[in-house]
Amino acid sequence: MGKTALITGATSGIGEATAVKLAKHRYNLILTGRRSERLRQIKQDLEAAYDIDVQPLNFDIRDRYQCDAALDSLPEDFRQIDILINNAGLAAGFEHLDEGDLLDWDRMIDTNIKGLLYITRKVTPQMIERQSGHIVNLGSIAGSQVYENGAVYCASKHAVHALSQGMRIDLLRHGIKVTEIRPGMVETEFSLVRFDGDSKRAANVYKGVKPLTADDVARTIWWALSQPAHVNVNEVVLMPVRQADAFYTARKETK
Repeated sequence: MGKTALITGATSGIGEATAVKLAKHRYNLILTGRRSERLRQIKQDLEAAYDIDVQPLNFDIRDRYQCDAALDSLPEDFRQIDILINNAGLAAGFEHLDEGDLLDWDRMIDTNIKGLLYITRKVTPQMIERQSGHIVNLGSIAGSQVYENGAVYCASKHAVHALSQGMRIDLLRHGIKVTEIRPGMVETEFSLVRFDGDSKRAANVYKGVKPLTADDVARTIWWALSQPAHVNVNEVVLMPVRQADAFYTARKETK
């Protein structure tokens, strides 16, 4: 069996695009997500197109016991995970802190921070045993910049930034690579989820700007993964041309 990659949050957006990219390079895949029908469809499509094996895991990454049970259920052929891509994450709500919805806060903290930790804790021991592996964490420019109405989301991505740096240090002696990918504006389901399905409000986020696509980020992930064995890409920040950071965006006027 060839190399195996585990991708969390693989039912859409960056996760799905990364799954396609790795499938093209003949990686067998473990794909996680909460939409079981979507996982089955992606499995069917990738196995047919690229002659690889795909193992879908349908569970909620926010639940530690579900994480453990799902990974413990993997067939023997999928137990050796060479690459872990911690992609699952979301933003929920867009209000000042004093008006924030506590359930939104729980969703972000439980998914963006605790879910990442649960999966990483489960996968790293077998990487350490082999003294080999690569972990890619999907961060954000929000991991170093805080903007109005995004305090808790930004805090969760600050945590991902810190955890990525901590993983790099803790796993250094084991020869395990750790990379953080930190995109700016990417057009996926991200804004639609943040605004609770309000498509008009979500579309306005990208108005007058050509944002990054999920495939742009997937290609960057593959670039980091494809470096020589002695090279570790610690961190990549990628932006649309017309976005400098979380605050400066040059939007073209549209008629």
